[in-house]
Amino acid sequence: MPASLPPSELHFADAPAVDEVPGPKSRRMRERQQATESSAVLYPTEVPLAFREGRGATLEDVDGNRYLDFFAGISVLNVGHANPYVTEAVTEQAERLPHSLDFPTEARLNLVGKLEEIAPGGLAGDSRVVFGGPTGSDAVEGSIKLAKQYTGNRGMIAFYGGFHGETSGAFSLSADGKYKRDYTPLLAEVEHAPFPYPFRQDCDPQAAVERSLETVKTLLGDRYGAMPNPAGVWVEPIQGEGGIVVPPAGFLSGLRDLCDEHDVPLVVDEIQAGMGRTGEWWGSDHYDVTPDAITVAKGIGNGHPLSATIYREELDTWGPGGHTGTFRGYNVAMRAALRSIEYIEAHDLLDHATDLGVSIRKRLCGVESPLLAQVRGLGLFVGAEMVDADGIPSADVAAAVRRRCMERGVLVWGGGRDDNVVRLLPPLVMTREQAETGLDVVRDAIENVTAKRVD
Repeated sequence: MPASLPPSELHFADAPAVDEVPGPKSRRMRERQQATESSAVLYPTEVPLAFREGRGATLEDVDGNRYLDFFAGISVLNVGHANPYVTEAVTEQAERLPHSLDFPTEARLNLVGKLEEIAPGGLAGDSRVVFGGPTGSDAVEGSIKLAKQYTGNRGMIAFYGGFHGETSGAFSLSADGKYKRDYTPLLAEVEHAPFPYPFRQDCDPQAAVERSLETVKTLLGDRYGAMPNPAGVWVEPIQGEGGIVVPPAGFLSGLRDLCDEHDVPLVVDEIQAGMGRTGEWWGSDHYDVTPDAITVAKGIGNGHPLSATIYREELDTWGPGGHTGTFRGYNVAMRAALRSIEYIEAHDLLDHATDLGVSIRKRLCGVESPLLAQVRGLGLFVGAEMVDADGIPSADVAAAVRRRCMERGVLVWGGGRDDNVVRLLPPLVMTREQAETGLDVVRDAIENVTAKRVD
């Protein structure tokens, strides 16, 4: 069946269209939530809205305000809210066989075949897939077990600024001390190396790459500094929560060489950057590097929870039950995943993400403000690093920009090591016209905040 409805027909046509933000119904629902739900709830503390419906790259709240969505559930809804081509298959599967553990089903086998087809580099045609629980953390946990099982080792190397999830193993790889400090001890034998971030390291791109690779080289092989039993290296191809940090050329290929030299797997975390977000199926595709394994979640199910680890067939050394999870047989999400991939292919959304991302970054770079320190990204994975009048990373400036955008009907999110990066991660189905309208609002927000904070 052809992929129905082109991207231009998926959305609320009049978005953005807002009155009072947040409106009275949103405020009342937020009060109910605060009275009954866990204090761990995060997103409504930053965006105090209650939503009623989503279509494509647009959202409607309970007060009838309509928004352009520039964060897509944090890189989840890549083919848009309630995409009919996806929901049709979801409904059909839910009525037939929602769950089947890991027994073979058409939904499962068709998705596995498609994932092997689009896998990065040499993994295409030489890979295995293991499903686990419904979150990206589950996929990372699976990759940790896989690497340890294959190598017989226990040590792990990850990177400063990296985020891999909040289960025990994934949290151990993550470098966010703000959230980790209350939950230690986590896994032992984890070392972190610098991720090349030339802007924050005040050096040229090549120097940043060399510094990072030299640290990894030491951890893997230096007699007096090496990790004695490395099981693998975990890295995001582009750091997401860290602030859309795009590593310079030579970094991923250098990691690949070091992992080959020391016979350890290179595990690339594609949970946020993958599934077409950057204009390629996988972030690592931009660097012509074949990982030994990738972790996949978020955008794969387009809002339906699913995660997977895709890895070289040679690494498949565990036996039955080596990695399990109750929802490893959630056929509904598997049908959603296959339909999402088909929709991206049918509507050339990889090329669209590439072209639209270039346009968004170009317009952001045209903002004349001393508070906008850098614009970076690939495809529809865009970050704007904000600073104060003294050039110091500023969470307050980023929050003010985001709040101004929300009040005018455009939803963006934050991130970065100092919470000072405005992240733009719209669904891949966002139209050029929507992006232009949204960027008018984002530019105005930056200029408005600048006028108030710079004498």
